[in-house]
Amino acid sequence: MIAAIMEKMITCSDGNIHDIDHLIRVWTYAKTIGELEGLDNERQFILEVAAVTHDIACPLCREKYGNTDGKNQEKEGGPLVREFLANTGMTETQIDRVAFLVGHHHTLEGIDGPDWQILVEADYIANASENGYSGQSIRKFLEKAAKTESGKRLIKAVFGIL
Repeated sequence: MIAAIMEKMITCSDGNIHDIDHLIRVWTYAKTIGELEGLDNERQFILEVAAVTHDIACPLCREKYGNTDGKNQEKEGGPLVREFLANTGMTETQIDRVAFLVGHHHTLEGIDGPDWQILVEADYIANASENGYSGQSIRKFLEKAAKTESGKRLIKAVFGIL
């Protein structure tokens, strides 16, 4: 089912290579961290669907707000992902959690589960590498926001932090 959701999301990206590359990058990091952290199959599935769809609101935000600010993405993403996942065979409970994660993937406070934590870490790694975040910014995230051992190891490996 992940492959079908991935294909649908790529198709909805309407040829925007940056968006497509980003969602694949975030999904890859999220999948890797989730597996290394030993998530159960259900939580891993939710995490991967959320990673694939986390920026579903970017095209709308560009049109509506002229940017892809994280808070606007969170506000617009939940309803969009509910509609997007409606006929995929996912349960309402699964869709509810994915919508919640998509609606909070830039929020660092109140993280209530490993799926949310891992999505935040995976998105940060992708954003930091794509946007050339400073070493100071990456170290601050590593120190204050990264919580999973696998995520911390990946951040250090990706950015060459000893």
